[in-house]
Amino acid sequence: MAESPLKLCSRVGCRNLTRGRYCADHIKEKHQYDRYRGTASQRGYDSQWRKVRLGFLRKHPLCVHCLVAGKVVAATVVDHIKPHKGDKVLFWDRANWQALCASCHSIKTVKEDGGFGN
Repeated sequence: MAESPLKLCSRVGCRNLTRGRYCADHIKEKHQYDRYRGTASQRGYDSQWRKVRLGFLRKHPLCVHCLVAGKVVAATVVDHIKPHKGDKVLFWDRANWQALCASCHSIKTVKEDGGFGN
């Protein structure tokens, strides 16, 4: 069976080549982060959040970043404008929410903290 081609490590700024997602230097970091991060439910994204999220997206069906750019794209993510970092008051503050499409949310996440999971 043929081996997969080498590609750059997914860690932002890393230039190491790997066949997996992360190089040997960064695979350990990823596992350590996941170990202490907690599940989505433990971080507040539970059944109550899912219900409220759906209601928010019904009232705000379009991505606000795309609208600013003159595009009409359906929103699929309720984003916390200011990251809540576990603060339940900020987590539930609807003035801190915005409707985004998955693409805009990913771009925002990368700009804020270097990528998903970092």
